[in-house]
Amino acid sequence: MKITIKQIQSFLAVAESGNFSAASSRMGLAQSAISQAVKDLEDELAVRLFDRTTRRVELTDAGREFRNSASKIMEELQLAVRSVHDLAERRRGKIRVAAPPLLAAAVLPHAIAEFQSRYPGITVELADVGTEMIVESVRSGKADCGLGTFPPAEAGIERIILVRDTLMLFCSGKSALASNETTSWTDLQHHPIITLTRDSGIRLLVEVGFEMAQLPLKPAYEVSQITTAIALVEAGLGVSVLPSYALTAVGTRGGAVGKTLVEPSISRDVVMIHATGRSISPATSAFAAVVRRYAQKLSPAKQ
Repeated sequence: MKITIKQIQSFLAVAESGNFSAASSRMGLAQSAISQAVKDLEDELAVRLFDRTTRRVELTDAGREFRNSASKIMEELQLAVRSVHDLAERRRGKIRVAAPPLLAAAVLPHAIAEFQSRYPGITVELADVGTEMIVESVRSGKADCGLGTFPPAEAGIERIILVRDTLMLFCSGKSALASNETTSWTDLQHHPIITLTRDSGIRLLVEVGFEMAQLPLKPAYEVSQITTAIALVEAGLGVSVLPSYALTAVGTRGGAVGKTLVEPSISRDVVMIHATGRSISPATSAFAAVVRRYAQKLSPAKQ
């Protein structure tokens, strides 16, 4: 089928105007162009749509039947165009975002609140899940975007850098380390170490830090959640090396302090991801800009 929108628009203009001259003025096209478009449409349909007289044109039975369907088609097309414009102008839509629990709690509530105050027609759905589930959700399309830190070789995702995050030492406020402005990795050798489990990207970085400091890593406790590690630190059961955004958990719980960790200083990017090969929507781009601003407040320099 080779029917064009121009042909349908020309046909409807003639049907509503009753003659080609009025249809020509209405569409801003030459009358010959309108006549040719209608003729091409009749040729494609293999029926006459109008009975032509010297003064006006009248719809045939086939023309009346086609007008009913064609009018609905144009209405639906106009609705589709308006919907796309609304999405492009961020007036409506939905964003599904996945993030690890603590990072989600630290960044997203205020970011979502600000975003939805700007774009009330766009809803944001949040899933606070583990890193592996974040990547899989984004790859499969269950989530439009994900937040977190991911291995550089992770396939199937594109990254938007939000902030540079640095590992810090977390210790009890009563610990001897609490009075230090900065702490080196070698200062940890006589303290019980609280780490995350080996399936955590943070744990891998901690192992790198101990290796570079030429220290053995013998965890006293291994836990799955950053908040649990902070709680153990607060109880005086040891020290922990965690990302700087864990300071948000300390701020609400009290009892632990975060210290700059050097020799070596280890950092990584907190990023927003989306699936490779899928274009990022205007709404998601706008959301990423808001999230980046709140993520940057997590930097220790801005605490």
